[in-house]
Amino acid sequence: MVKSEEKKMLNVYCYSRCSTCKKALKWLDEKGIAYRTIEIKENHPDADTLRKYHAMSGLPLKRFWNTSGIPYREMGLSKKLKEMSEDEQFALLATDGMLVKRPLLVSEDFVLTGFKEDEWAEKLL
Repeated sequence: MVKSEEKKMLNVYCYSRCSTCKKALKWLDEKGIAYRTIEIKENHPDADTLRKYHAMSGLPLKRFWNTSGIPYREMGLSKKLKEMSEDEQFALLATDGMLVKRPLLVSEDFVLTGFKEDEWAEKLL
């Protein structure tokens, strides 16, 4: 693969057992869009990378949290996040890939959290 093509490769952080991730990857396949998957449970982004992705996304930080995940609920984060600084939130997000909203689509120019077909189509088609 040519380096310029590699630079434009989409990275999709996902969890192999997540139905939303499976749906998103199927959508990419159907559209003929090349991507590389990264298993978020084992290879989650660190705090600095999450901070970069957040800046690229233009989204509120709360969109990076997997609010339906077990760790989020077990930690009672719906109440605790309001009291936490952004630095504390990035540090916590970086501890467990299962806390991060998925799929997390990362391109050279933008980042999307979750799979909303219309958002993905707007950016990718």
